[in-house]
Amino acid sequence: MSNEPGSDSGLSIRLGMRRIEHREWWLWSSAVLVILLLTLGLVSFVVPILHPVRLEANGVEMTPILRGLVGLVLLFDIYIVFQQLQIYRIRRRLLEREEVFRLITENAADMIAVVDGDGRRVYNSPAYQKLLGYSLEELQSTPTLDQIHPDDRQLVEEAAAQARAAGVGRQIEYRMRHKNGTWRILESTASAIRSGGGKVEYLVIVNRDITDRRRLEEQFRQAQKMDAIGRLSGGIAHDFNNLLGVIIGYTEILQENTDASHPDRSCVDEILRAGQRAASLTRQLLAFSRQQVLEPKVLDLNDVISDMEKMLRRLIGEDIELSTVLHQELGNVRADQGQLEQVILNVAVNARDAMPGGGKLAIMTQNVIMSEAETQRYSYPFRPGHYVLLTVSDTGTGMDLGTQARIFEPFFTAKEKGKGTGLGLATVYGIVKQSDGYIEAHSEVGAGTIFKIYLPIVEAHIEPESAEPALISSLQGDETILLVEDDDILRVLARNMLVRFGYTVLEASNGAEACELALKQVSPIHLLLTDVVMPGMNGRELGERLAQERPDLTIVYMSGYTGQGVGQGVLPSGCHFLAKPFHRENLARKLREALETASVSLPAGQTVSVKET
Repeated sequence: MSNEPGSDSGLSIRLGMRRIEHREWWLWSSAVLVILLLTLGLVSFVVPILHPVRLEANGVEMTPILRGLVGLVLLFDIYIVFQQLQIYRIRRRLLEREEVFRLITENAADMIAVVDGDGRRVYNSPAYQKLLGYSLEELQSTPTLDQIHPDDRQLVEEAAAQARAAGVGRQIEYRMRHKNGTWRILESTASAIRSGGGKVEYLVIVNRDITDRRRLEEQFRQAQKMDAIGRLSGGIAHDFNNLLGVIIGYTEILQENTDASHPDRSCVDEILRAGQRAASLTRQLLAFSRQQVLEPKVLDLNDVISDMEKMLRRLIGEDIELSTVLHQELGNVRADQGQLEQVILNVAVNARDAMPGGGKLAIMTQNVIMSEAETQRYSYPFRPGHYVLLTVSDTGTGMDLGTQARIFEPFFTAKEKGKGTGLGLATVYGIVKQSDGYIEAHSEVGAGTIFKIYLPIVEAHIEPESAEPALISSLQGDETILLVEDDDILRVLARNMLVRFGYTVLEASNGAEACELALKQVSPIHLLLTDVVMPGMNGRELGERLAQERPDLTIVYMSGYTGQGVGQGVLPSGCHFLAKPFHRENLARKLREALETASVSLPAGQTVSVKET
């Protein structure tokens, strides 16, 4: 079998076909001439007068005998000519089949190789050069197993032995070295070619490069794992928020009732600080799980970065050089400014920790257009369109592939014990995804890390900042509040807090009970304070129903996480929200803010924008 490059092989076949055509032409010409001579001989045999010459030997006339011998010779010539024509016809068919085989192998996306009984390659299709970078001569001169990963060689040998024994080997996957040194994953099958005696002469091996497919599958599995971890984290954070709400709330009451000189006051203060630290962790878990409530607005990302630049320089230290390259005509994005600042801060801290000996941190913004073709390389749905690309790169230690696969998992950290919670990049991931964006990381050990964050461009303009709200004169109130909370302990705590601030409190443990209370209440209900996530009727549905019956009702929503009640947690302007766990003072301020600004409930369907994750 030849292993010439495709163009040479094709030229060789075409030249062979041309030679056969020429020889066939001469053979047909010879056949016509011989047939003509034979015809003349037969005619002369039948009509002796055409041969007046008479030959005799020992009295026997020789002319008929000679004519017969000449005829036999001519018949034999015809036989030879037609045999040669048959041979060349077979050769033509073989060349035609060889041309078909050449076209198949040279245009096949799969790599096709033929190996002899000693394991030497006797044929390699051009796809090897396209996919692995080797020339056909390099493949021909290199032992087959040398380019296979050492851990996979036994598997390949076993599959080849099975193919020789059974005729067809099982499908296997193994790694083969690319010319640039990287490893490609190949899906391979082998079939045996036997001689007439049944001996295996060759193995035909068909290899398919599935590296990109395996990478996409791994990315998809990673995305599924992140989603599962997010759901678990959100549920845990919700339960912990309820517990922390009770701990922080009653601790604040104890703190208020305990004199600063009391010997147990320091213990109370320490409990409160621990509860606040735990609440901070649950907020990060909610950010990762995309179950926190955002207050998005139209932003210029350049302005956000410029406002943070001084703080970032102090944060990363003098031994790290910070540079910013901000596109002058950057598109606007819609995001929660505080959360976007948290994203930049966390990525910068991660870069700082990766450069203990100093280095460079670069932040760059630009407008990009993601086409349909460009988004196909992602395993998760990536919508084509116009995006603002935030790129943060460092010259730090970099990460190996194993670390890169887990950097967005909560509580995963490559830092020393006690140096980090493992929630920094998990928080970044959650905020970006909740803002309808995408994030990816590229890193090599010793070559630094690059984070790319894509945020969709919006056509809306930046709204001017509203005037500062008027200061709340007092945290006390005398209005009537309908409190709806399905957790008994939290409801009792919230009621005690509200009563201490002077409010009249109506309690309900679910939406149906709240509707019944509101129906029976003749006097005004000034404010509805309701949990969002409740069995049966959720807080959003309750607010919409009561707003129809009491148009002047002010509504404040509270939740430890948004779950199914608020979806991704996007709140329109004018909707009051209180995140659990909350402090007594935060509760009082939120209620006074809602009541004193006379913020009426939004029309039904506009209370909370729901978007399922």
